[in-house]
Amino acid sequence: MKSIPHFVYQNGQSQPVLASGSPGTEGNRFGFEGGTVKKIDGAYHLFTTEMADNPKWVKTKLAYWTSLDGLSFTRKTTLFTSSGDYTGNDSRAALWSPMPFFDESELRWYLFYVTYRAAPNRDNSFYTNHAGRVVRARSLAKGIRGMGGPYLDVDTVLQPGDDSDEWEGLQGVDSFFLFPTDNGFHAFYGSCHTQNWPCNWWGVGLASSPTMKGPWKRLSDRNPVFLDQRFSENPIVTKLDDGWFVAVYDTGSPNSFGIASSSDGLNWNQGQKISLPPDDFPWLAAMRTPLCLLPEGNNLFTVYFTAYAREVLAEDASTGIPTGYGTVGRLTLRLLQQERS
Repeated sequence: MKSIPHFVYQNGQSQPVLASGSPGTEGNRFGFEGGTVKKIDGAYHLFTTEMADNPKWVKTKLAYWTSLDGLSFTRKTTLFTSSGDYTGNDSRAALWSPMPFFDESELRWYLFYVTYRAAPNRDNSFYTNHAGRVVRARSLAKGIRGMGGPYLDVDTVLQPGDDSDEWEGLQGVDSFFLFPTDNGFHAFYGSCHTQNWPCNWWGVGLASSPTMKGPWKRLSDRNPVFLDQRFSENPIVTKLDDGWFVAVYDTGSPNSFGIASSSDGLNWNQGQKISLPPDDFPWLAAMRTPLCLLPEGNNLFTVYFTAYAREVLAEDASTGIPTGYGTVGRLTLRLLQQERS
């Protein structure tokens, strides 16, 4: 009987690894949100959105940071900067969710990220970031040294259109994370009916492609994928040594995140929630987004995540956007096994 991966909380850092005032945060007014962390040859590579200035969530930078010990990070470069346009006319007004992937056939990195139009909210609709689309950019340098850019945009791989599913809304495509399977490449992507604000359901679906480069096609006959019944956003997928696929994702909870599994990358079990003990994270007011699930040996896995710090959490009632500083935290999970029933 094949066992299903099951994870339990092990421990966490009592302080964030990146916070307001950390070296490299100069010019980053509102902190960090989303992205991912890769571990290569013992070094950690953080790709994240920096909420640089007003309009909050619109004027952003996609940034690249590195660390040799996983605790002290150094800012290396800005990959892309949004225009911050707040008229709804610019498709690159806000930039989010940078995800790097290495193409073995080219020995070159590709960066997938989300671009939005932005405008003031109106008529109970969230226009601050809408009409999201996923852009693919190609590193100019080959090999590992190309990971940190510079990158040049190549094409748009997924966007709102006639092929959008009914569960997708005004937000457009809000995330994209690809992973190889035995049947080509799959990718999680997300969306929400932000024309009805506040949203009471946030979802994800799957797309597929024969290659990393595309063409990408929505798997509409099986979408959406219910990792969580109410809220699932920004899934990040890791393949375990035994062949199972595991996704960590945001559940919209202030003190937990989700983790789901699949034997083939196509059929997903509804996820479990991992709670963050308040005593281990005295600085944390609201969990946001898990960034990775990194194997560290001995069935231990590192999860980096973004969260709002307790002493600066607030919310603008007119937009519903938290006004506190987004930090980066770290915790450890332990992998157990439980038998399929």
